[in-house]
Amino acid sequence: FTTLPADFKDNLKKVYEAIEESDFLAIDGEFSGISDGPSVSALTNGFDTPEERYQKLKKHSMDFLLFQFGLCTFKYDHAEEKYIMKSFNFYIFPKPFNRSSPDVKFVCQSSSIDFLASQGFDFNKVFRNGIPYLNQEEERQLREQYDEKRSQANGAGSLSYLSPNPTKCPVTIPDDQKKFIEKVVEQIEDLLKNEENESLQLEPCTGFQRKLIYQTLSWKYPKGIHVETLESDKKERYIVISKVNEEERKRREQQKQAKEQEELNDAVGFSRVVHAIANSGKLVIGHNMLLDVMHTIHQFYCPLPDDLSEFKEVTSCVFPRLLDTKLMASTQPFKEIINNTSLAELEKRLKEVPFSPPKVESAEGFPSYDTAAEQLHEAGYDAYITGLCFISMADFLGSFLSPPQNHVSARSKLIEPFFNKLFLMRVMDIPYLNLEGPDLQPKRDHVLHVTFPKEWKTSDLYQLFSAFGNIQISWIDDTSAFVSLSQPEQVQIAVNTSRYAESYRIQTYAEYVEKKHEEKQAKRKYTEDSWKEMERKRLKTQCTPYVSQSRYYCVNSFTGNSTVEKRSMSPIQEETGSDNMEEGEGQNPEYDQTDSCAESLPDGKKRAKKFKRIKTEQVPAGKHSVCARDFLFCLELS
Repeated sequence: FTTLPADFKDNLKKVYEAIEESDFLAIDGEFSGISDGPSVSALTNGFDTPEERYQKLKKHSMDFLLFQFGLCTFKYDHAEEKYIMKSFNFYIFPKPFNRSSPDVKFVCQSSSIDFLASQGFDFNKVFRNGIPYLNQEEERQLREQYDEKRSQANGAGSLSYLSPNPTKCPVTIPDDQKKFIEKVVEQIEDLLKNEENESLQLEPCTGFQRKLIYQTLSWKYPKGIHVETLESDKKERYIVISKVNEEERKRREQQKQAKEQEELNDAVGFSRVVHAIANSGKLVIGHNMLLDVMHTIHQFYCPLPDDLSEFKEVTSCVFPRLLDTKLMASTQPFKEIINNTSLAELEKRLKEVPFSPPKVESAEGFPSYDTAAEQLHEAGYDAYITGLCFISMADFLGSFLSPPQNHVSARSKLIEPFFNKLFLMRVMDIPYLNLEGPDLQPKRDHVLHVTFPKEWKTSDLYQLFSAFGNIQISWIDDTSAFVSLSQPEQVQIAVNTSRYAESYRIQTYAEYVEKKHEEKQAKRKYTEDSWKEMERKRLKTQCTPYVSQSRYYCVNSFTGNSTVEKRSMSPIQEETGSDNMEEGEGQNPEYDQTDSCAESLPDGKKRAKKFKRIKTEQVPAGKHSVCARDFLFCLELS
């Protein structure tokens, strides 16, 4: 299925069923770009460590968008001795579903877009019809917004859920808005007197005006009417006022809550598919899948951790079992008989002797792919042939058993050595990233680190090392590169030749690593010292102003406005300013100056404790002590 928002909800049950019944899954992603700065060769240096490769991809690749996700499920039919396949192709786009939902910023790389366009990629399906998504933190925040909105509605918020409140204070209306509000009140009076009309639709107005309407009507008409904000096809927001009795009010309340829950599920969108994959615990197959895994976690779960070891832990939680077919094809016993491990060429090679093409059929009602047509770079098709490659290689391993087996399942111990190891592209001596433990640490005593003028070319490096026989050059940036010599005993000779050189410098790989570690430690110490000094000055300068402020200022000063990754309010929201102010959206009525009723002191302390808990969950490690200090200071003042 090519799945779009219109039929996503209808097909979601089929997706869940396909995942649940499968023996293994194959995935693939298409992205809006690969690198926002370095060239691909610099991004994938031949002497990267796994930590360095992870940091590079995290820094230079995660601002791109994974906008097509392919999923193929495979189930083995023992009676027919064949696999039954179900394929899904999801177009994904983080379209804000309302004005309070995140507004994602992402980048595109012209070469990637041009390449996908040349392959017939349909960008209209992405940008017009893409399925939305939220990561876990965004989902939590959105649910909290709805819960807060509902609690305000039951207390001092949305008019439609109010019971009479004789202590409710009149609303302070700005002079320039008084005529507008008086006209609205007159219209409502006419509605209540007219027995024929049951509802009144007001003209579209600004968010601030809608907020004044809600506040005025909640005080003036605590019973008998229902107020609701709707949106026209032109994205104009307007208010509809209806006459209701108590029974009708409850019915509409239930409808509204059901609609809100449906909106939440729609906003979570494609993330629900990823959650289903993760919860299934099934083996997930990919080809050269490090970027696929990183993007999937980054977009649909949480921002990537700063540390590689933490990334491994997160990945193991989301995907307990992964298998990379590119690594499998690059490892014994396949390495000697497979020359080209690119996905298209691998699929062709695995149809030939000594391999056997697998028997795979599409399930009834599901589309089938023709490998002869080579629909490469459609994520669903790439996932499909990734699955085919895995089946062929797994079955080939069965030929080494006694007696030989024609079918090797995804649960066989024969394929366990390939689990949770992700292929590291172009790294010469570390073939994979190990998700289950420490990574390989090869001896690089034959490698030199060379720095030189920006004008130098590869030919200059070959000339510099011409006396040392065969060399390999791996560029780091415009002014540095790794050079590996064929004979380690020549390393010190090469280093000595640069002692008196002015334009270039040569050092051993060990010296390079040691110096880099020292620079990292010095930078960390400088950052920590600077942070401590800034905090000392900030607390010193803010001590007096805090005392003169109310406890509301205190609590707000340390909670602030939070953002998730690169998401923010939409441009529309920024332009209209207070467009989300009605119905408790974007603002707490208890802090609103138009409402003169104030909260009690105990409630204020409870709110401060709540903010402390939220802030503690959201602040990165290393900043807890500062927030805790601010919080205790504020709490004492309150």
